[in-house]
Amino acid sequence: MNLLMTLKKKISRLMASLNYAYDSLPPLKKIIDDYGLRAKKSLGQNFLLDLNLTGKVASTAGDISNINIIEIGSGPGGLTRAILMANAKKLYAFEKDTRCIAALQNIVDIAENKLELVEADALKIDLTDIVPEPRAIIANLPYNIATVLLLKWLKQSKNFEHMTLMFQKEVAMRICATPNTKAYGRLSIMVQWLCDVSLVFDIPASAFTPPPKVISSVVHFKPKQMPIDAPSFENMEKIVATAFGQRRKMLRKSLKPLLGDNVENILEQANIKPTDRAEDLSIDNYINLAKIIES
Repeated sequence: MNLLMTLKKKISRLMASLNYAYDSLPPLKKIIDDYGLRAKKSLGQNFLLDLNLTGKVASTAGDISNINIIEIGSGPGGLTRAILMANAKKLYAFEKDTRCIAALQNIVDIAENKLELVEADALKIDLTDIVPEPRAIIANLPYNIATVLLLKWLKQSKNFEHMTLMFQKEVAMRICATPNTKAYGRLSIMVQWLCDVSLVFDIPASAFTPPPKVISSVVHFKPKQMPIDAPSFENMEKIVATAFGQRRKMLRKSLKPLLGDNVENILEQANIKPTDRAEDLSIDNYINLAKIIES
């Protein structure tokens, strides 16, 4: 017991020392000025400089002391600092902007091998090839590629412990939407099929540099354990995309290009009314329909 208490005290002192070191880093605004980090619209950059908010984002992920964390688009390092101060097992920071790579070196210098910078385009790499298990993602995603990245990671959701991601609020509302609402669609169904999801809190535009024209929202994803008979991601995505491609039409019309002349029989077999529209169906309805198509 005494040995355990001694070990805990040593760890506590070490964390306090590291946190002091992170706190002593130059202010983020100075980092931006020193390295000429003018946010690039082409990269979807909006830097979050409020360290209280970055700390809140990192804490949303829970205990990460035994998890390898992935960050996409570190920028000047506000969230990077917060993740390290939250005691991540190791942080892998992926950044394609060479200016930011240079600016992050001051954090690398004090991170004691707990931070690895990876210069790469997140759209073009498989994170699971680089970051060992257990792994999770915490990121302020570039707005212009956020949805594409999310769908890419959903295909391999079983390989992540959880994801804590920041989106435009409009996108976050689509992710969390329920049937028979305007926001309900392909993204809602694919996300909620594979993950338990919750909208945690909003962040005002004024917290960012430059301030975007929209409110942002932090969303937490916990991948589900999928049953053995779950349909394939490709088939589920195809049927959902086809249904919502003509969402104002009845399903017997919108799904005919995919299901052919037998569309009404297939819908009835899935206990779906052919006169229903895409937004009328629950996620379970889409799962059952995908299973029938696969059988």
